[in-house]
Amino acid sequence: MNRHNFFYFIKEGAFNMFSHGFMSFAAVGITVACLLIMGTFTLVAVNANAMLADLESQNQVLAFVEKGMSEGEARALERDILAVDNVSGVTFISNEEAAKTFRDKYEDDELFQGLPDSNFRHRYAIDLKDIGRMSQTRAALEDLPGIGKGNVSAYEDEAAGFITIRNVAGVVCVVLIAVLFVVSVFIIANTIKLTTFDRRDEIAIMKMVGATNGFIRWPFVYEGFLLGLFSAVIGFFLQWGLYEAVARSVATNDTINLISVVPFENMWTYVAVIFAGAGMLIGVGGSLSAIRKFLQV
Repeated sequence: MNRHNFFYFIKEGAFNMFSHGFMSFAAVGITVACLLIMGTFTLVAVNANAMLADLESQNQVLAFVEKGMSEGEARALERDILAVDNVSGVTFISNEEAAKTFRDKYEDDELFQGLPDSNFRHRYAIDLKDIGRMSQTRAALEDLPGIGKGNVSAYEDEAAGFITIRNVAGVVCVVLIAVLFVVSVFIIANTIKLTTFDRRDEIAIMKMVGATNGFIRWPFVYEGFLLGLFSAVIGFFLQWGLYEAVARSVATNDTINLISVVPFENMWTYVAVIFAGAGMLIGVGGSLSAIRKFLQV
């Protein structure tokens, strides 16, 4: 395509868009709504995944060393524990530290204040790389000399819950995005079908005098492209404002201030690219779908 044709086609596409002002406005409005819904669910999934990743990073396995081992012998186990697959880090906790933590927690209960340090065992707080492999890691730790069976405390049910929530959120997000994408393409296609229907006689004449399908098709493709691009720009700034409003509300609400929100500044470029790509793809896809049958003359 040469430079002259490019400007001709985009001018024709813009003319088509503005000549059907109400339908174009409706198409942009509905596409913006679909983009906002897709964007909102995606950002919710991103924040949920970030929160789950944070919870996963804080999820630890507690391995107790066998009774009777000295602190030096217990500390010597660190290298073996670090060598276990899926272990990312360890923190040694002596029996004195464990006893102090316990007494501080139950400082108002005199029953627990008199417990000697010898009642507490040395232990390791172990960070995992992947909580999905917690069961295998627990078994490997229990096989280590100095740890033994039944001496590893792991919250496997909670870990499975985290994984289930993350997977469900991901599936729901993908399904909703797919459904809304199809709806948006359908709306754009029907909007452009109205344009092509009004110009069906003109298209038939152009075909009869030798105009190629590409020459007829390109103005409608650019019309869809412009509709999708305008929708993406409007949707992006509305999404930004909506996200910031929700983030401020969460930050100032004492009842939900434990929820951390990923700053929009950290991901606005990705959101902009996704909105632009989705908007233009929706517009062009709708145009190609709409014009196809009118070229069969």
